[in-house]
Amino acid sequence: METKGTFGSPFHTPRCLAAAAAPAGKSKLTHPGKAILAGGIAGGIEICITFPTEYVKTQLQLDEKANPPKYRGIGDCVKQTVQSHGVKGLYRGLSSLLYGSIPKSAVRFGVFEFLSNQARDESGRLDSTRGLLCGLGAGVMEAMLVVCPMETIKVKFIHDQTSANPKYRGFYQGVREIVRAQGLRGTYQGLTATVLKQGSNQAIRFYVMTSLKNWYKGDDPNKSINPVVTGAFGAIAGAASVFGNTPLDVIKTRMQGLEAHKYKSTLDCAVKILRHEGLAAFYKGTVPRLGRVCLDVAIVFIIYEEVVKVLNRVWKTE
Repeated sequence: METKGTFGSPFHTPRCLAAAAAPAGKSKLTHPGKAILAGGIAGGIEICITFPTEYVKTQLQLDEKANPPKYRGIGDCVKQTVQSHGVKGLYRGLSSLLYGSIPKSAVRFGVFEFLSNQARDESGRLDSTRGLLCGLGAGVMEAMLVVCPMETIKVKFIHDQTSANPKYRGFYQGVREIVRAQGLRGTYQGLTATVLKQGSNQAIRFYVMTSLKNWYKGDDPNKSINPVVTGAFGAIAGAASVFGNTPLDVIKTRMQGLEAHKYKSTLDCAVKILRHEGLAAFYKGTVPRLGRVCLDVAIVFIIYEEVVKVLNRVWKTE
């Protein structure tokens, strides 16, 4: 005997309706290959836009309180740099950061999508806690493969400009000089601090982004998000990461500077900063970092999401 559903059709039973609705309600996964490509493109564009704020942040963090400080604030740092080296002085060290930003973002988003694809539930939804753990994994991986050597070289280049007789004349010559004098180990100063910083950074950012995206999409996991909304969510995630781990960023910068030899370890660096400069020193450079990071994360997530949309149309992986 045929069982009819609500509309008098044998195909409209509750079970059939649920089966038909399941595919539409499942979130689409992003292929890690697409994430790597989109992340690399996003990282390259973003760093060209935001580098001057990174330069100012690093200079202020390296400007220790003794003898007296060279800069009176953000504006003074910009003024002195432009007067001494021209506007291009604000881009000193860009090449080393640009060469690293593309693979850094590629690794970050590629690893995050790979991990999150394994962590999603049956409907394809990623909860906030798992988003945090996937972000942590992505941050640790990018720190070890890309960020630590890239950041060490960048900090040395920027710090070198403040010396009476700068010795680094360009990216390749500078890297050769660092490796010649200190070996490959010279590009891995502050590894522990970098892993802690990047791991916590991405854990916080992806936790916030996952939470906000889940809230915005509600019961529709495939609901499209406007780029402006994505940017706003990214800025919030960036701000949260700044307030959450700026002390680690300060320690990392000190461990990678030209005077890193003063510190025996990451812990020793933290203790000496606290003892000689006080608790406020851990938040030195917060304002320029806040502006840069909010813009940075907003731009990266907007470009990443939009590039993925384009790739989904031209690169079929399902």
